[in-house]
Amino acid sequence: MERSMFEHYYSKNPTSKTVEKIFEFGVKSVKLQFKSVSGVFSFGSPDRASVVLVRNFPENATGDLLDLGCGYGFIGISLKVKDPDINLFMSDINERAFEYAKMNAKNNNISAVVRSGDGFEPWKEMAFDFIVFNPPMAAGKKVWVKLIEESREHLKANGSIACVGIHNAGGSAIEREMKRIFGKVSTLVKDGGIRVYISKNDKI
Repeated sequence: MERSMFEHYYSKNPTSKTVEKIFEFGVKSVKLQFKSVSGVFSFGSPDRASVVLVRNFPENATGDLLDLGCGYGFIGISLKVKDPDINLFMSDINERAFEYAKMNAKNNNISAVVRSGDGFEPWKEMAFDFIVFNPPMAAGKKVWVKLIEESREHLKANGSIACVGIHNAGGSAIEREMKRIFGKVSTLVKDGGIRVYISKNDKI
């Protein structure tokens, strides 16, 4: 069988045919336009969990925010419009996602540092006030747990990580792992089966 049959959006170099779909998304009074692409998570429209995160992220956030595993940039770009005082950083292992995140930031006049690489490899010396994360469940538990574990070393003191999940489809496991890693976890919002889990880095 062809390799593409086994691919998921966490693949570094998707081999599937490149197909684009454009959609619009409103944040405050701004209408953003995103170009989504095949081989990248949430092709054609934003997934509902990411929308819930964007709509419920704290107002007036400031500081450095990393959209980890950014896909084509939906969460990070939307949050930058919602909270213009954040400094936006985005990265993804998927090279196609990286290119489209850069494109969508530019096309929406968003200032962002966008890098390609696996997990925190592009950010070895950096720490952030916020990390937002839609875990790549299709890549397997070992992958997304490692990313949450490593996030602790890349959060500033009192920095926060926000992860989304569907509570009865892996989300409860995300909640348990965040509690294990950070000692505490809270639920920012419940929307149907979707949850946004928050943990704070209390290291000094």
